Amino acid sequence: MIALERPADGQAAGALVLFHGRGTDERDLYPLLDALDPERRLHGYTPRGPLALPPGGAHWYIVPRVGFPDPGTFHPSYAEASAWLDALPYERIVLGGFSQGAVMSLALGLGAGRPRPAAIVAFSGFIPVVEGWEANLAAPLPPVTIGHGSFDPVIDVSFGRAARDLLVEAGADVEYRESAMGHQIDPSSVVVARRRIDEALG
Repeated sequence: MIALERPADGQAAGALVLFHGRGTDERDLYPLLDALDPERRLHGYTPRGPLALPPGGAHWYIVPRVGFPDPGTFHPSYAEASAWLDALPYERIVLGGFSQGAVMSLALGLGAGRPRPAAIVAFSGFIPVVEGWEANLAAPLPPVTIGHGSFDPVIDVSFGRAARDLLVEAGADVEYRESAMGHQIDPSSVVVARRRIDEALG
């Protein structure tokens, strides 16, 4: 899998992996590595989605309907990203992403049979409903930070609220921030996520 890397400052305490949204690439969230981990405690990675689809850029899966990834493209991407993550030389991994990338971070962090990450950060995403994938919501769950725009025209805020409610009901430590904006990342949500990552690392 193609990925950009940002080394830690000294001995890495783990890895921070950020998955980009639909139609962009590994460069899109690269600046967010320093925003979320300014002290560079973690080795940062921004992988590229394996699919090249219209209207351009890289993608993680085809979107027939928001909330319901296409199984035929989701599962190969999920398997490739899983294998890539499992080959990283770190026990503690923080997963995060925006839009499709948030979906991938939640899927990879909560998927049945997957290792638990140190934390999950999901901006403008959802927990997917896709045949052949299921979430493992048994304890212990990782701390999850969710940020979503109240006026998001791409992925409605109801998806963020649903993810929050499902995880809270399962007993997860969830911090949810809703902002008066569209399909974008609120800088104040980044500040919250940065604090949560620090807490998860101890």
